[in-house]
Amino acid sequence: TLSLVLSSFPLQILGNVSEFQRVVGVLQEGVDFDIDVNASVFETNIRVVGGLLSAHLLSKKAGVEVEVGWPCSGPLLRMAEEAARKLLPAFQTPTGMPYGTVNLLHGVNPGETPVTCTAGIGTFIVEFATLSHLTGDPVFEDVARKALKALWKNRSDIGLVGNHIDVITAKWVAQDAGIGAGVDSYFEYLVKGAILLQDKELMSMFLEYNKAIKNYTKFDDWYLWVQMYKGTVSMPVFQSLEAYWPGLQSLIGDVDNAMRTFLNYYTVWKQFGGLPEFYNIPQGYTVDKREGYPLRPELIESAMYLYRATRDPTLLELGRDAVESIEKISKVDCGFATIKDLRDHRLDNRMESFFLAETVKYLYLLFDPDNFIHNDGSVFDVVITPYGECILNAGGYVFNTEAHPIDPAALHCCRKRKEEQWEVEDLMREFYSLKKKTNKKFTFKRTSDHGEGESAKDPEDALSEKGGEKRNSRKNSHSLLSCPSQSFTSKLAVLGQVFLDNT
Repeated sequence: TLSLVLSSFPLQILGNVSEFQRVVGVLQEGVDFDIDVNASVFETNIRVVGGLLSAHLLSKKAGVEVEVGWPCSGPLLRMAEEAARKLLPAFQTPTGMPYGTVNLLHGVNPGETPVTCTAGIGTFIVEFATLSHLTGDPVFEDVARKALKALWKNRSDIGLVGNHIDVITAKWVAQDAGIGAGVDSYFEYLVKGAILLQDKELMSMFLEYNKAIKNYTKFDDWYLWVQMYKGTVSMPVFQSLEAYWPGLQSLIGDVDNAMRTFLNYYTVWKQFGGLPEFYNIPQGYTVDKREGYPLRPELIESAMYLYRATRDPTLLELGRDAVESIEKISKVDCGFATIKDLRDHRLDNRMESFFLAETVKYLYLLFDPDNFIHNDGSVFDVVITPYGECILNAGGYVFNTEAHPIDPAALHCCRKRKEEQWEVEDLMREFYSLKKKTNKKFTFKRTSDHGEGESAKDPEDALSEKGGEKRNSRKNSHSLLSCPSQSFTSKLAVLGQVFLDNT
């Protein structure tokens, strides 16, 4: 139920602020994670932790009353932290790669299988790094990084990773290499983690993978499945989940290749009115027992990213086709049903949560060029945190793999480098000493809720500045904004796109 509620959170703020406020109010009353339930570590992270973090960061924009000290504190942030802590036992393996399932009350069950898919290991850095930066507890980012590095260490000699691996022994159980199901969001999070954290290492990992993927899996702008050690074709199929790839290519500036691949996928859409789960490329038709279309978002997601990069009207045509197709063949009295078989458009009695969380959201954003998500940085909010003035909502949002947007600026609001912390504390001690000499009352209280010191602030001042201030960057001095220099060889453009120097 919580996953379903969170799936539509950012959609509600995009189109229905009052509903967003109502649901946030209900959630703030508390959710109990101390339950005897076996939960998917991957799904709980991307849906529950990611949804709560996104709702926390968007709540002020939606008019929800926030705590003094937000975005470094708040009930939704505490709830996200509680949920994430329930997942940490899964990472306690010899390799640092997590189990696929954890019991929320008891931890990893004794009989739990050690075999986890690659995506289930490499899809944590966006949420866990955000959580670490907001709370000051490095444990979340640390375990996510360790899992990413373990996958990198165990890639094959030709630079590919398989589909499933034993997290205890690091032996590959399924050795099919590709960009689709079981692997997809691992590659996605290397790129998005690099953008979110300005991380050279993560981007370098992806670019190396990208070379191997092009060398061994790409054929005529299609991407096939190959044996990870030999590079021989194992499955000449296109999976609908692979349709995220053109959008990911656009994020690193490889727009020409992205458009060619996107157009291949679009021809499949036009053939069936949707993307079948599997499509046999040589035969040009669906694969037996994989003819369904559960209204997945990946092709529309790529269309949104590519339209922001190119303004090519073909991408809007896909959006129009998607809206018309979903309305015509999927709409029922109480929602939008999964297409059981695209050959005759028979329906299944279910609607996936990602339809609300992703498909509708990406369609909305494709056709709404002025949405705040697409902000180019000309407008932003200034908020006061325990660490000083902070810039938020300036654009460049990074979507997690369940389409929950994370504001990268928020990661810089709640943490300072240790030397800066010491400098502040030294100044405060000096000030305290001067005050004692003049016999005036002054109290400096050192706080360590998150393991780092916070500068003292008059509560009345904090309350008066609680609401923040909307400003226009074109009318303000440059002192408000500080753009960190990027450590990897690329330029971060507006709209969250990274264009490499050689493109």
